[in-house]
Amino acid sequence: MKKIIYGESNFRKVKIDSNYLYIDKTSYIEKLESLNENFLIFLRPRRFGKSLFLSTLQYYYDENAKSEFDELFGDTYIGKHPTPLKNSFRILFFEFSGINTDESMQSIYEQFTFKIKMSLSSYFKSYNYPQSYEDLKEINNPTSLMEYFFEIVKDDRIYILIDEYDHFANAILSYSMDDFLKIVGKGGFVRSFYEVLKTATFTGTVQKIFITGVTPITLDSLSSGFNIISNISYHKSFNAMAGFTQDEVEYALNETIFKRCQSIKKDELLEEIKAWYNGYLFQIKVKDRIYNATLINYFISRFDYSDCEKPKKMLDSNVASDYKALMRLFNIGDKERNFDILKEIIEKGYITGTIKDRYDLNKTFSEDDFITLIYSMGFITLKDETFGDVYDFEIPNYVIKQLYFNYFAIEIDRRNNLKIDANINHILRDLAMGKIDPFKEQLNEVIKTLSNRDHMGFDEKYFHIITLSLLSFASFYFIDSQPEIERRYPDILLIGRDEKVPNNYLFELKWVKSRDNYESIKQDGIEQVKGYLEIEKVKAIPKLRSFLLIGSKDGVEFIEISF
Repeated sequence: MKKIIYGESNFRKVKIDSNYLYIDKTSYIEKLESLNENFLIFLRPRRFGKSLFLSTLQYYYDENAKSEFDELFGDTYIGKHPTPLKNSFRILFFEFSGINTDESMQSIYEQFTFKIKMSLSSYFKSYNYPQSYEDLKEINNPTSLMEYFFEIVKDDRIYILIDEYDHFANAILSYSMDDFLKIVGKGGFVRSFYEVLKTATFTGTVQKIFITGVTPITLDSLSSGFNIISNISYHKSFNAMAGFTQDEVEYALNETIFKRCQSIKKDELLEEIKAWYNGYLFQIKVKDRIYNATLINYFISRFDYSDCEKPKKMLDSNVASDYKALMRLFNIGDKERNFDILKEIIEKGYITGTIKDRYDLNKTFSEDDFITLIYSMGFITLKDETFGDVYDFEIPNYVIKQLYFNYFAIEIDRRNNLKIDANINHILRDLAMGKIDPFKEQLNEVIKTLSNRDHMGFDEKYFHIITLSLLSFASFYFIDSQPEIERRYPDILLIGRDEKVPNNYLFELKWVKSRDNYESIKQDGIEQVKGYLEIEKVKAIPKLRSFLLIGSKDGVEFIEISF
């Protein structure tokens, strides 16, 4: 069976070892050249395979890799349809992840300088500038380093590749808007770095630039300091340049899981993978939604081939860590408004807004600015175009939904000092075993605290969100919020991710503001649950227990309703 490209972003290593399962994206090299644009930026959420594509460009265009062209590209699209520019540049490669932003601004400056110095040193070694490499040691300023470098290599034809251009800048922004503006604004060391690159394009030394990142905020903040770049992130021709299409996912599964586990129910597995990892759309006119490439590779690599079972955890902890770090950007601008937007997304399943062309962080960070931010980070994606440039955005998949719920629970806890039980995972395991009381007590404590603090504003939707947020810590359940089942919408379905989970649950939630209408609300809720239990699809759910949850400022009542 082919090896999976998981955590590997070096194209040469992948191709030299021909046993890797490689999804060919090289046709996009031809498409990029057809643009007649030489300075490009391509943004996608974390873990979409951008770094591997950048490495592909490196080996395709590097003059030093000319002798290996057939070995590296012979079986690819671009190997069979090479362009005149192949192996015709010297490559200057920058990569800006790994800068520790928990340190002082001086330390960040020094780390940024060191990253640049290492990239220039690598270039000098690769293209035989030995003395120049030694001279770099005496320069400790990013701008001076770049000016010295371009003076030495002024007769070269250079293709600059920059990976994760905004990685450390986003981290700084999440902590301090002022510090961010200092480094990217006029006179800032990041802006000065890009200004030197811009100058080098005018002289002809830098022929092409390709940059990857997550958000356009850093680029927009550089303003005229780097206005030569063309953003192709939302061009329909490049919707699938990073990430996997449905066809690519099925090809990968056919070469791995389906080849080894021939008795597995293919359609069911494909539907589950789609629910967890698919859903991204970066251009409303494109039909194919895109999967997170790293999560697909994670799933395939962690699949239990001996027993033909899915991974115990569907969410790669490294990816979860990446996204949780990005969630700190939710604090930009009006934190309360941002929190309300997130609550609306969870309540309704979508949000309406526009995609901003540019950010101006010196002005008020608007609602559409925030929507554009979480869209570019992959927390929402395009659903429908309503009119003009106004879109409905939705949560792309179950991975992101789970992260939202976890974030919401943690944020509610932090804001209200609820002291959500550190053993919430144990409480949910008890729930799976059929022990309702520990979860009931935890939900009771949270609801009573919040509803008494915000009695007038508390409603059934808020009750729903908080219940979902607490349940989201149960990794052994697939949590469905208001799924459509024969035109009916039970509030919450908890379905075990495998048949070993002892109990599945259906919860219908009602909120009572006054005891005067308690009995009618209770009876309506019981009838609703009984109606769900008559649906054939619900009847087919094994080991299902059904409850009506009636919430009020006094807590939550659990009423079990049987078939």
